[in-house]
Amino acid sequence: MFVIFGTKGYLYQLAILTLVCGQCGNPAAHTLRKRVTKFTLFFVPLFPFSTKYQTQCTFCGAEQKVSAEQAEQLQAQSAGGPGGLGGQSQGQPQQQRYQS
Repeated sequence: MFVIFGTKGYLYQLAILTLVCGQCGNPAAHTLRKRVTKFTLFFVPLFPFSTKYQTQCTFCGAEQKVSAEQAEQLQAQSAGGPGGLGGQSQGQPQQQRYQS
């Protein structure tokens, strides 16, 4: 009898935020991503055993790891910021300095 097991990775884009990049210093769009690795048995994903969050600058491509709490805060900011415009207020882009 053979048992086939392994892992499979999933990448989810949670939000796009306007932040000041800690690497290049430019105010640019950053994608907030969630990477989930699941255990598979006979090629069927059963349960997640690793979840990681990261942001990536669209200007320079720098990636920075963030904690689950920081990811939740950033995602809440993008969804329900002041003015109810998805994190932007009165036409002004929301800019925050992110440092790891």
